[in-house]
Amino acid sequence: MPLCTITHSYIFMLLWTLFGACLVATVIGYKPVVIVHGLFDSSGVFVELLRFINQSHPGTNVSVIDLFDRSSSLQPLWKQVEGFKEAIYPIMQNAADGVHFICYSQGGLICRGILSTLPNHNVHSFISLSSPQAGQYGDTDYLKYLFPQFMKSNLFHFCYTGVGQRISICNYWKDPHHTDMYVNGSDYLALLNSERSNPNSTVWKKNFLRIKKLVLIGGPDDGVITPWQSSQFGFYNDNETVVEIKDQDLYLRDVFGLKTLNARGDLFLCSMAGVEHVKWHSNDTVFNTCIEKWLV
Repeated sequence: MPLCTITHSYIFMLLWTLFGACLVATVIGYKPVVIVHGLFDSSGVFVELLRFINQSHPGTNVSVIDLFDRSSSLQPLWKQVEGFKEAIYPIMQNAADGVHFICYSQGGLICRGILSTLPNHNVHSFISLSSPQAGQYGDTDYLKYLFPQFMKSNLFHFCYTGVGQRISICNYWKDPHHTDMYVNGSDYLALLNSERSNPNSTVWKKNFLRIKKLVLIGGPDDGVITPWQSSQFGFYNDNETVVEIKDQDLYLRDVFGLKTLNARGDLFLCSMAGVEHVKWHSNDTVFNTCIEKWLV
């Protein structure tokens, strides 16, 4: 009789433990993660990032969107926004508790386009990983490869034309010495930033502010994003002096929600030295410091 009692008690405790484990697993279930690549990249570059996520948050459903790879990443950003949106929307629909975005380099601007134009998105954390959110203006290796006949000082001649705007990098090329031409010629970034008259600006702001957290990651040794502070919405004035995010007109006027996010306590900047542009997604310190805690 005592043995039978012990056995029953043991089974009861075992079942209760298993039930508790299942309950905890359900409660702490991780939201799906969507990853969008950058210029000249493809889904294959995120092997290390996938490993980091699987180790820290096992069981997470991670989707690396395999669209506009390599040279196709030069296609106009609005075209890419529509393509990525079509691929990502079903993932959102199947995620009752929402999803997280990790958007790298040019992909960060694509994700902003999605978030601004999709009224019923359910993105929780938008993690912008070394993305030229305030624009790009620098003589980098990318520029020399794409436009060998141009330097940063004269690329405006091409970028702010109808032909130039068919190439993705020109959609966010921002020459601080030719602001009027940028505002009138940029069909993408100037609209996202409401620097150019945009009848959809109020709706886009409302859509963008559906996110719960905005995490802006970048650093001084990036070597590609120029100025590197663009990854955190800082940018050059006409003297090529960097004006930080909180002194930028687009923040002060809260044109698409940065000031609101900050007032809500939902805007986070993570700066890290010693990281080259192509290493952001494979650096475990970057992941542990700037990304991991937002993927819950």
